[in-house]
Amino acid sequence: MVDDIWSSALHRLWQAASRAEEVAALADDVYAPLLATPGVHLVVGTRWDEKHVLRYMRGLSAGSDTPVIVATTRSMPGAAVREPGGEPVVTRSAVDGLDDAVWPEAEFLRQTPGASVVACTFRLDQRGWAALALAVDGTADLSVVESRLTQAVDVIVACHTGILQRGREARRASDDALLAEASLQMDSSLDVEDTLRRVARIAVPAVADGALVHLLRSEGPEFVAATHVAVQQQRALEEAGRHDPWLAALLARRGEDEDTVFLSGAALEGSPFAEAVAESVSAGAGANGSAVGARPAGDGPHPTVVSISPLRARGRVVGSITFVYQRPEARLPDSAFLRSLATRAALAIDNALLYELRRNAVLSLQEHLLPSQLPESVQWDLSASYAVGDPMLDVGGDFYDAVPRPDGTIALLIGDVCGRGAEAAALTGLARHTLRTLLEEGTDPGAALSRLNRALRQERASRFLTAVVATLTPRPDGTALLSTCSAGHPPPLVLRGDGTVSEVLSGGLLLGVLDDVSYESHEELIAPDDTLVLFTDGLTESREAGGAFFESVLPARLSALRGSGAAHIAESLAQQAETFRDSGQDDIALLVARWTGVPPDAGLLPHDPRIEQAALR
Repeated sequence: MVDDIWSSALHRLWQAASRAEEVAALADDVYAPLLATPGVHLVVGTRWDEKHVLRYMRGLSAGSDTPVIVATTRSMPGAAVREPGGEPVVTRSAVDGLDDAVWPEAEFLRQTPGASVVACTFRLDQRGWAALALAVDGTADLSVVESRLTQAVDVIVACHTGILQRGREARRASDDALLAEASLQMDSSLDVEDTLRRVARIAVPAVADGALVHLLRSEGPEFVAATHVAVQQQRALEEAGRHDPWLAALLARRGEDEDTVFLSGAALEGSPFAEAVAESVSAGAGANGSAVGARPAGDGPHPTVVSISPLRARGRVVGSITFVYQRPEARLPDSAFLRSLATRAALAIDNALLYELRRNAVLSLQEHLLPSQLPESVQWDLSASYAVGDPMLDVGGDFYDAVPRPDGTIALLIGDVCGRGAEAAALTGLARHTLRTLLEEGTDPGAALSRLNRALRQERASRFLTAVVATLTPRPDGTALLSTCSAGHPPPLVLRGDGTVSEVLSGGLLLGVLDDVSYESHEELIAPDDTLVLFTDGLTESREAGGAFFESVLPARLSALRGSGAAHIAESLAQQAETFRDSGQDDIALLVARWTGVPPDAGLLPHDPRIEQAALR
């Protein structure tokens, strides 16, 4: 019958162990059935850390429903003789013979005079061990007591192991989710500094209490981003990241072959993360928020730990990420997780760096394919705009130029080579410089286009291109003769001084398609304050989400810019088209010429911003 009672109690204990989220929750289910064992008068449990510091003690007497619980941090080096190895250890002792320096439970156990003590010490994990001690009288069957005690310990150890396993699985799932989210966040930006700021923001507070990110430049580490759970500490962290010599020297010493390193205690002496600094701020000495080691309120007095991980991608170090922790050791990430996070961050940063290098190279090449400046004159107001539309950053084929001619006229040209990339760039350079040279010599625009067409055919160019050339010839009455010659290019627009917009007649075959092609010019007059707008199809073919092209709203948008200078018109139209489009990746080139016919001190017509804003609605 007695064994049946114990068997039922043990069964309930295993059930409770399977549900428990912490070992302490099993206390009632362990202590009560042990106290029900004949001859047992008292049960005392203790919990120790790896440094023989008593963390917890709980005692319960037979006939009492209220346990005595002591939470402490008492250092007891003498308890080292009781620390178990791999397997639980059961001992028998007389209560009167217990050494208080070894047995903190003695103050409880002596409540049963003349009793014996049956104790079992057992290891929970690498960070600590525990003990259960029973005070028994002479009527107790010691073999039964020892058997039940070891069975209870088996349940406690299994419970603790299960809790750790579930914790590891939950932590692994959380880490995997964090790494996946980190990859998505970091890969969504191709801007280097934005990517680095995302790295810092993702890690806090999920990984650490603070984070610093540096890029590795040829002259040394360059601070880019910092974040902290507390705003005041973030400011101090940013200051340390920029100017602290200890941190700069440490990051500079980090070799390319090193993995994540953790620093604490004496290793942080002289650093902005020193424990002394953290303690002074925690005690209220850092009211100005100048110490980066300050702990969040209510988080407890945890020692500061710092980890530094190199950001390595494609065989080279691109930077480093420094984490600052003020949290229990159990909540510190492991090296494998930090290595995985650093690898993902490094790849995202390296991609952003490569993108930046390519962007700079493309923009530099694009600049060399366009004129460095446009000619100036009292009779015209010239400006241009160029917007790169391809996110992959291949060089586009759009070009423009303005060429003063020997007879006092000016020739404006704009063109677009089919496709992108190196071949398109080569044809762009050929087309622009060929037309410019011919027009500077005074060649008729139609003849210049024909000669360019022959050159393309002779070069066996695999791409075609469109172009338009417009010449402005001053007339004595202040007007100008506009002569336009087009080779399959979108027709230019003329914005009249009164706000009306008209399309310039044009036609002609694409360049580079047939061998012998001639091009004719169309002529019309433009008056002072009239504006000629030449553009590539990237402007008109910008498409909104609903399917409409910018071409449908271009006349109204241009009309709303009446009274504006050429620079404002060029920049405004390019910006409006980029904002308008939901799809389309073509470059946008604009060349705008406002004909004055008189010196510029005559003034522009007043520009009314309200008209422009109304057109955007």
